[in-house]
Amino acid sequence: MTDILNAFVVFANFVLVPGAAYGAQLALGALGITLVYGVLRFSNFAHGDTMAFGAMVTVLVTWWMQGHGVSLGLLPTALLALPFGIAATALFVLATDRVVYRFYRRQRSAPVIFVIVSVGVMFIMNGVVRFIIGPDDQNFADGARFLISAGDFRRLTGLEEGLAIKSTALLTLVVALVVMAALFWFLQKTRMGKAMRAYADNEDLALLSGVNPDRVVMVAWILVAALATVAGVLYGLDKTFKPFTYFQLLLPMFAAAIVGGIGNPVGAILGGFVIAYSEVAVTYAYKRFLGHLLPESLAPESLVQLLGTEYKFAVSFIILVVVLLIRPTGILRGKTI
Repeated sequence: MTDILNAFVVFANFVLVPGAAYGAQLALGALGITLVYGVLRFSNFAHGDTMAFGAMVTVLVTWWMQGHGVSLGLLPTALLALPFGIAATALFVLATDRVVYRFYRRQRSAPVIFVIVSVGVMFIMNGVVRFIIGPDDQNFADGARFLISAGDFRRLTGLEEGLAIKSTALLTLVVALVVMAALFWFLQKTRMGKAMRAYADNEDLALLSGVNPDRVVMVAWILVAALATVAGVLYGLDKTFKPFTYFQLLLPMFAAAIVGGIGNPVGAILGGFVIAYSEVAVTYAYKRFLGHLLPESLAPESLVQLLGTEYKFAVSFIILVVVLLIRPTGILRGKTI
């Protein structure tokens, strides 16, 4: 029984807990992608760099607060800086929409044109972020690092293996849950949320019903900015802030949105956790885990790793291709808000 518990602790330490935090981060990112697709009707390839921009502003404000002795004690100071990051990102994406996307929207351009334009916006945003904060890793996390350390867990339980739960992992899950609940409440209960759903379902009929398209677009971009900033900050706190990392997250976030059902918010959340656990589980080395479950004579000598961690994003790509071939609409049929 002790061996089984040790095996479970190892699995929880390296798969269950980090997969849950990563899944929540991908789910928030996929929600932003699916919101743009559902309301504005195009795939926004600049979403990863929107996350980087929001996280960058939050990092800069966090450093300023830390320099002036402002903190939240056990919680990261970045939570205080988060509203500033959301506001700055909202202004940036609204300005981008007014300068770039609105022209093509009025021309009723094909979705592929918007995709190409969003790629250009992506490179510009990436360059702006790198120019301001630099291309290297930036540390802005403070507060308590662990809810429970591996050593404390061993002393409490007497087990050989120790479970270490980072405070940022729990923070990610709590904040993500609150943000998701607030988004669903807004879409289901508020007048603007219902107008956005109507606009996404049938633009012409929504306009005939008196829905203001400019206001719908503005609110959609503000929501996207908030989701992107929160996701970017949570990822930076849990792992690290590096501008290029958010560009790399574009593939798993799109995979999450498509696997769950593009345009479907519930599908985006489901897809986020599917992609996250798939990446973590496939790239994890199961040697220690199996060492507790198998007899000593059968204990593996190799790492028992299906893929190296450098191929993590390949897992997302493979899942995305398989889903597009077998069920293009995703697990939950997409294009609904």
